[in-house]
Amino acid sequence: MKAVTWHGRRDVRVDSVPDPVLREPTDVLVEVTTTGLCGSDLHLYEVLGAFLDEGDVLGHEAMGVVRETGSAVHAVGVGERVVVPFNISCGTCFMCVKGLHSQCETTQVHDYGTGAALFGYTKLYGQVPGGQAELLRVPFGNTLPMVVPHGPPDDRYVLLSDVLPTAWQAVEYAEVPPGGSVAVLGLGPVGDMCARIALHRGAATVIGVDLVPERLERARERGVEVLDLARLGNRVVDAAKDLTDGRGPHAVIDAVGMEAHGSPAATAAQRMTSLLPDVLAARLMSRVGVDRLHALHLAVDMVRRGGTVSLSGVYGGMTDPLPVLTMFDKQLRLRMGQANVRRWTDDLLPLLGDGDPLGVDGFATHHLPLAEAPAAYEMFQRKQDGVVKVLFRP
Repeated sequence: MKAVTWHGRRDVRVDSVPDPVLREPTDVLVEVTTTGLCGSDLHLYEVLGAFLDEGDVLGHEAMGVVRETGSAVHAVGVGERVVVPFNISCGTCFMCVKGLHSQCETTQVHDYGTGAALFGYTKLYGQVPGGQAELLRVPFGNTLPMVVPHGPPDDRYVLLSDVLPTAWQAVEYAEVPPGGSVAVLGLGPVGDMCARIALHRGAATVIGVDLVPERLERARERGVEVLDLARLGNRVVDAAKDLTDGRGPHAVIDAVGMEAHGSPAATAAQRMTSLLPDVLAARLMSRVGVDRLHALHLAVDMVRRGGTVSLSGVYGGMTDPLPVLTMFDKQLRLRMGQANVRRWTDDLLPLLGDGDPLGVDGFATHHLPLAEAPAAYEMFQRKQDGVVKVLFRP
């Protein structure tokens, strides 16, 4: 089959790789019809090479049609249409029953002390072949894949694999009061969807902060108050306060993570890891603070006293300095974590009917064949051509 594979920093290719096969009685094989390119994939493209091997299959946002099922699978059948969550959760362990599917005790990666395994996402999370491919082996066939109706286009449902539950959880964790205010830092796919969900759930003021004109305009068209960080610079906090009675928003969602702008030194440190032997590079990424924390510091500065900071952006360093004094002084709440995809499915599915209140049908900006993945990664990394969300058709 054809699949997107990692070969080094900024070097992804579409290769022929062996077809996956059923390994366990509860496995299913999914013929992928649509698969997404995520901002988290750029972390692999740029800085997490120490935890990858050449030829690893990338991607964690997939949906398709079940081609084959294991002997113990009874919940889905051949020919059914399914969405595959990005975190690999059994659905039955202590953590899954509590709704913490990203902490699934069955798939936790004990070698690295991390949570549930993920599709297409490094040794840190199990090194499981990903979904930017023609075929995908999916474990836990009775509890993991989500059956969706035939008929509507893939765009209606594919965001259930990551973007929708990640954004929903970020807004849930933000605890925005009815009629309250929330700022979203970063208007990429997750940030854009956070803003839409916050408006849908009753926030009176939703502020979007970004540097890219096309992303700002896209959010403005949906009723978001947008702030151009490139123009405002350090005045962006005051601008947010001006929109929220001088106090700042009730909550700030950091949808940026380690893709944040603002620290050339940290950027250089991240890139330096690609020049080191894997063992040393992994140690540097795990133990040394090399993340760019500009967005998190901005969130802490912007949120009102007694407010909440919700982190959905991915951070990779272990010992980055946090502004704890300011956080303590402002009496902030901090919520974070990988999305517990299956936890939020029942909340999200009713929103994917023909009314389409979140605008999922027109959410993707680019639909491309899998063969164009290398160029798409570069375009997405450079934020060119108005790109927000890329969907591949294998």
